[in-house]
Amino acid sequence: MKTLVLTPFSTSGLAALGELGEVIYEPWTDTQEIHDPEELGQRIAAERIDTLVVEIDFLLEELFDSAPGLRFTAICRGALNQVDLEAATDRGVVITHTPGRNAQAVAELVLGLMFSLARHLPQARSFVVDGHWEDPTEAYIRFQGRELSGATIGLIGLGQIGGRVAQLARAIGMRVLAYDPYVSHSIQADSGLMLVDLNTLLCSSDFISIHVPESTETTGLINATAIAKMRDGAYLINVTSPSVVDRDSLVYALRASKLAGAAMDVHDSHPLAPDSPFLGMVNVLQTPHIGGATRETIERHSAMVVEDIRRFERGLKPVNLANPSVWTKRRKL
Repeated sequence: MKTLVLTPFSTSGLAALGELGEVIYEPWTDTQEIHDPEELGQRIAAERIDTLVVEIDFLLEELFDSAPGLRFTAICRGALNQVDLEAATDRGVVITHTPGRNAQAVAELVLGLMFSLARHLPQARSFVVDGHWEDPTEAYIRFQGRELSGATIGLIGLGQIGGRVAQLARAIGMRVLAYDPYVSHSIQADSGLMLVDLNTLLCSSDFISIHVPESTETTGLINATAIAKMRDGAYLINVTSPSVVDRDSLVYALRASKLAGAAMDVHDSHPLAPDSPFLGMVNVLQTPHIGGATRETIERHSAMVVEDIRRFERGLKPVNLANPSVWTKRRKL
């Protein structure tokens, strides 16, 4: 087996892959490169690589066409929007992914964003480092915040990340509401949260955190009508996709003080456009898409990928097989 790894990977994971064959390690964090799919396929063919591990690269039809010897590809992400699953399946290439690998990391970021919004932490830091902290009473009045304990958080989407946020929020004493039409109400008894409809969640939450995938169903879900139903002074947190929130409606609500603040780890562009209306808004906290940027996330996805490659080499179905219909026509040694 010859494996090309184009994503950050743990030392133990690389060692495990090395026991199975040759490993070429070129993480995108070092190369700063997203590969052209056809050129990557040609390289895979020329170097006789049969196993590919990626995170940010696109796996399109031209890649699979150019790499007839590729047998197995692992995507170190939960989402599959960067891969042409049909093309991979047609050509017998097994695709796996790593759902939930960053759930804890993103959930902890959400908690950090809530603390930062509720206690005005970025503004308070600037107040100190910019030399404004002279009168000891001014800061105490200016940066008076609110406690999260006793507040209500509304989770839109209750997948692995939303579920982790619910656990953390309950641990600090928050009341948890959740809207997810694809989750059974039986989950309430075990999780200590309350499943409600979207309108109830919007009207009843002090903090609203979005955890739904990008789709035609979720695009514009949080629009002017939805925001109007939110509590005055509520906070909105988005760590999933910018398409879920109507930008103009959010800007209006923040400028009108309908909402007390917002935090976003996902954006329409990278970097932000110079004319972004969010730049300079003191009640907006923006982070550069770092939800999953932890050492533990890398350790987790490395372990998941290694386990699935080992299973594949033994003729067993991978745990996180993304295209199960490929199994009967998969490429073998």
